[in-house]
Amino acid sequence: MEWGTVSTASMAGMVFSLIVSTGLPVILAIMVRRKLKAQVQALFVGAGAFLFFAMILEQILHSVVFSVAGTALTSNTFLYALYGGAAAALFEETGRYIAMRRFMKNGLNRENALMYGVGHGGVEAIMLMGMVSINNLTTSVMINSGGISAVMAQLDTATAQLTFEQLKALWQTPPYMFYMGGLERVSALALQIGLSLFVFRAVKDGRKNCLILAYGIHFLVDFLTVLAAGLLPTLAVELALVVISAAVIWYAVRTCWNEKQA
Repeated sequence: MEWGTVSTASMAGMVFSLIVSTGLPVILAIMVRRKLKAQVQALFVGAGAFLFFAMILEQILHSVVFSVAGTALTSNTFLYALYGGAAAALFEETGRYIAMRRFMKNGLNRENALMYGVGHGGVEAIMLMGMVSINNLTTSVMINSGGISAVMAQLDTATAQLTFEQLKALWQTPPYMFYMGGLERVSALALQIGLSLFVFRAVKDGRKNCLILAYGIHFLVDFLTVLAAGLLPTLAVELALVVISAAVIWYAVRTCWNEKQA
């Protein structure tokens, strides 16, 4: 096994994504609390709903579906995108709706709905990108310092070779790709805030069209992202997500935030 060196530019990208995925949610939460007087409780309701519905219930479904469907699903990009988008929309939007109805009914307003979105998207960013960035940085330091050899020596030949093949991506991936994770989290956080505003109106005013819109947008974004990933360069996909997320939050603010409180 011939080890490479993880470039400084790549490690800077990992640091960037770590700062964005962990720092941006914290900054937004502080701003929403101070400027809009939103309740901190809404932040934790949003985070808790994501963890329970997306990280526990949805993952249980995935384990069952993938064990039954096997490669028939994972080898077909269209079916995989269809299933992934539907599952994400079902669990996250249902969780958002239940959480707002059951745990925020006495304090549900625009400000707290916004804080809910920060909690939902913030914990998603920390779980999906923050932890990955920390792991990548730690491993990169071990590779560059030579400390990885001691770890690999404890593995059997087959496991060591598999681990090596997985770690090669750290020095073979173009440095700009490590910045894309942070950019994606900005888009995802904006999207989660916008979707939270739609569901807020659905719960507060009984507007079923807003709930349907939240399900539909979530499904389409995830579905199209998986399809596009196999057809377009990563940078093009991420820029498209920025545009889509910006459009969603603009429309959500225009149609949900600017209306008078019920």
